[in-house]
Amino acid sequence: MQIIPAVDVLDGAVVRLERGRFDRVTVYGDDPASVVRGFGEEGAAIVHVVDLAGARSGVPSPGLWEMVSIAGTPVEVGGAIRDAATAAAAISAGVTRVVVGSAAVWDPGELAAIVASVGGERVVVAIDVADGMAKGSGWEDAGRPALDVASDAVAAGAGRLMVTAVERDGMMTGPDTNLLDEVARAVDVPVIASGGVGSLDHIRTLAATGVEAAIVGKAFYEGLFTAGEAIAAAQEL
Repeated sequence: MQIIPAVDVLDGAVVRLERGRFDRVTVYGDDPASVVRGFGEEGAAIVHVVDLAGARSGVPSPGLWEMVSIAGTPVEVGGAIRDAATAAAAISAGVTRVVVGSAAVWDPGELAAIVASVGGERVVVAIDVADGMAKGSGWEDAGRPALDVASDAVAAGAGRLMVTAVERDGMMTGPDTNLLDEVARAVDVPVIASGGVGSLDHIRTLAATGVEAAIVGKAFYEGLFTAGEAIAAAQEL
């Protein structure tokens, strides 16, 4: 299982939110590119970067794409990537993969256009789940049934799904393996687990489920373990 460190960016700062709430922000640094570079030096093959302001407003941040892309470690970037032109621009800026949430929830046709523009292997669909509903618009909309969104994403040609339990995001209380299993059984593409990792045992639990990768964020910033230690734990099985 691969470990993908998360770098959430808001107003130029590296932050973490609790359960996706913008009124529960903790700031961890002011140099996202340096944080991306550091994770690469610890052995991460790719880093997950979220443009939080873009996710909420719908307006992307090309400057952020360029900043993190020159840090020397491959990145996947999400936040306001809602059409084919924006996805193509992000790839042109040096991003390795784009993460698509709102378009996957509300406009599967546009998701198919994104796949056609940049290729399915460069597209990760974010299935951000609360009470069975996949959320878009910075997790602030009503959402659509998660399994419907997952099925439509696969039909559109997306290369992988990133499944997040919203209620566990930033809480470090453990991953929602039931949710992950439910989605994984419904699709035939790789699944990335996100939300809730707070210990190396959580990493080992996820590795045993067969998911392709695990997103880890707050646990790194709180100093509970390093990216190198997480990578080692993920490879024990």
